Amino acid sequence: MFKKMKILSKLVPVVAVTAFGLLTANVSNAQQLTRVTFVSPSPSAINSFQIFVAMGEGYFKDEGIEIKAEAVNGSGPVLQALTSGQAQLGRPGPAPLLKARARGVDAVFVYNSLPRTSFGILVKTGSNYKLPSDLKGKTIGVGTADGAEVGFARSILGSYNMKEPQDYKFIAVGDGGPATAGFLRGDIEAYVGSIADAAILNSRGMKVRDVTPEKFQVLFGNGYAMMGDYIKKNPKIVEGVGRAMVRATIFARNPANRDKVLQHLAAGNRQEIEDKNFANALLDAQLAKGLPFDESKGWGYNEPAAWQNWHDSMLKEKELEAPLKDLAAAYTNAFVPAWNAKK
Repeated sequence: MFKKMKILSKLVPVVAVTAFGLLTANVSNAQQLTRVTFVSPSPSAINSFQIFVAMGEGYFKDEGIEIKAEAVNGSGPVLQALTSGQAQLGRPGPAPLLKARARGVDAVFVYNSLPRTSFGILVKTGSNYKLPSDLKGKTIGVGTADGAEVGFARSILGSYNMKEPQDYKFIAVGDGGPATAGFLRGDIEAYVGSIADAAILNSRGMKVRDVTPEKFQVLFGNGYAMMGDYIKKNPKIVEGVGRAMVRATIFARNPANRDKVLQHLAAGNRQEIEDKNFANALLDAQLAKGLPFDESKGWGYNEPAAWQNWHDSMLKEKELEAPLKDLAAAYTNAFVPAWNAKK
């Protein structure tokens, strides 16, 4: 089922890896549907639960859409796939997207699925580290060198006047499993990980805790993006994709639907669902992090102040050389009312 996705663009020098493969909505008249290729920064179906629940429940089919889901390694290759036209929908982090826009790439966040930060600076439970500043002079593990977690950590560490590499060093050690080995070998003193990584580490006996200050919880996580030109040419598709994801989110949040939700997620990544306790814990965390700060604004809403926070923190850390001329062009809320309209 799994295959590699070839990335043709030269946006970033990272090669894509594993893929969901030819996993598409189960439709009888595929020729009448508009195919949308979705690319995720990891093989996790739970992290992209909106997609797989909407596929399984037939919500995309209701919108005249067929989804082909694939996975790559990190936000960089996600943006490559979008830029090259190999995918129409992706789930990158906000920091990589803003850096890409600074290079002239018109990638646009259309659906903010994680308004609360999905990352944390994780240290071993028994360690003496209490604040990010305690990690001065230490080596910190990250999943990939260009992942969204890197920008997240730089912003936090920079608030303590810590600079890389003189005050700390990042090394790419892979996702949750390899990070366990990094801790055990003493290669890293901390790990910048997602809620999934924390769940994996804890389930493997490497108990960790998060030292991320509360004020950084507004640095939201990965969301769904498309290219600006595609959005302009295909507004009905954008509307249909978002409406299907909102329906999937509401369905997944109903505890009575949990078994069916897990069945849909197993279709995307069966191995991830084998440990039911882990799968349920990870899904619960995703649902909690995905709850909007203001539900009245609707599912998928992009908070302008939160984008400004990301932008300003990246400027401070020199991840952006200059302010973006039009930060508001990096996201859109134009479709949110239609997605959330009551029928």
